[in-house]
Amino acid sequence: MTAPVGPHELSTAHLRKRLEKVMPEELVAYTGEPDVEDESEGIMRRPDLMVIAWDDMEVPGSFDPRTLIAAVEVVSRSNPGNDWDTEMRDYPLMGIPVYAVFDPRTGTGAVLTDIHPTPGGPRYATRKDFVYGEDVTIGDWTIATDGLPRYPPDKLPA
Repeated sequence: MTAPVGPHELSTAHLRKRLEKVMPEELVAYTGEPDVEDESEGIMRRPDLMVIAWDDMEVPGSFDPRTLIAAVEVVSRSNPGNDWDTEMRDYPLMGIPVYAVFDPRTGTGAVLTDIHPTPGGPRYATRKDFVYGEDVTIGDWTIATDGLPRYPPDKLPA
């Protein structure tokens, strides 16, 4: 028997299919290994979904983060701060131009773009929040968010 696919993995699969329907053939919405590594910053990440050109995947070792067109994360129920805080800081530092966050806990998300310098390091200057049910634009592509899985509500102690 296999374990059922949870809302996190199911959300990632839905997003991949929706993006690939609207992207050109030379790009892929990729969900596997290897990691994305910025050696100069000492940062290694593995986004839930990466928009990258097929040609930029033909490298030994980790992907160069500056070849990613976008990084997409589905917020983890157990560690939401990783997606909303840590990666929101790391991805612009790594030079990833678009960061999209989908949060199945709340049915909301955000797309961050326009990296600019700040005293604390590079940050995204533009944030567009959305709620599930709205169309969202990631890079040059707009996808629907209706029907994306949500985490079940937490059970209150008896």
